[in-house]
Amino acid sequence: GHGVVPSTECSVGEVLDMGYVMAGDTVTATVQIENTSSLTLPFSVQLESLSPTRDRDRQKIPSFLTSPLHRTEIVGTQNYNGFSVFSVSPTEGKIEAGMSQDFVVTFSPDHESLYYSDRLKVLFFGKQTAHEILLKGAARDHTMFVEGGVPLDVPVESLAVTSPVAPQEALKEGPREAVRSLLLLLEYVEGSAEPARAEIIVGAIQSPVQAASQKQNLQAVEFSLDSGAELQRAGFALDGPKGALERGQLQRIGVSWVPPADLQTSEPPLMSALLTVKGDITESYRVLFMARVVSA
Repeated sequence: GHGVVPSTECSVGEVLDMGYVMAGDTVTATVQIENTSSLTLPFSVQLESLSPTRDRDRQKIPSFLTSPLHRTEIVGTQNYNGFSVFSVSPTEGKIEAGMSQDFVVTFSPDHESLYYSDRLKVLFFGKQTAHEILLKGAARDHTMFVEGGVPLDVPVESLAVTSPVAPQEALKEGPREAVRSLLLLLEYVEGSAEPARAEIIVGAIQSPVQAASQKQNLQAVEFSLDSGAELQRAGFALDGPKGALERGQLQRIGVSWVPPADLQTSEPPLMSALLTVKGDITESYRVLFMARVVSA
């Protein structure tokens, strides 16, 4: 007889990031697996969130407490409505030799969270793991998002209801301004000709509902990062601190730092600036700039 090793190629790597979507919207992505072997491969698909041992696995200490390098669990935030955040179709079948199979991954978050995640496993012959793909996504209640810097939040969502305001009352009050914080850490290598660099990403979310309406304003999000003279005196420089975005676009605000001649290394500079982002509401971010000199 002849022993044949199943071989396949996957169109994505170890991570499939669905990006930012509006809470309540649904987006899809396609993963293609090609059978490059000479035999038919029966497959099945599993999601980690639907594992029969998930309840037992959740009794462990959260990973963000035990390892700073792994802030999130494999199975992250889940929907309030009880339905899976991620779903995959088809869940079983066969891939003929030399043929390909498309898997449609659906991301349907029902509330705002930055830490939706799950793991997709593709098994051959019911037991052989062929591919493992980490599924990630984020959802917002509003049309814009800001990311970058050192994480300051806890990546585990509380099950408690934190907002006592009913949706009808919130609509009567109108859009309210939210204030958050971002920490940028810039490390300048001593004697280097290159400045220390960091960046902030501002994005405008493309919603399927908004895309269907031609009356929406194309410039959906405007942003501005105030740069005062104190930042410049401390050695900080900003690239692209203001701008406007259309839906589906993102822009990077570059931050660089070169130590000024009179810098006291015992007291590294800690400055702050206000980032204002205007979409369907106005959000303010207090951006903290922390810089230090490190040896090569």
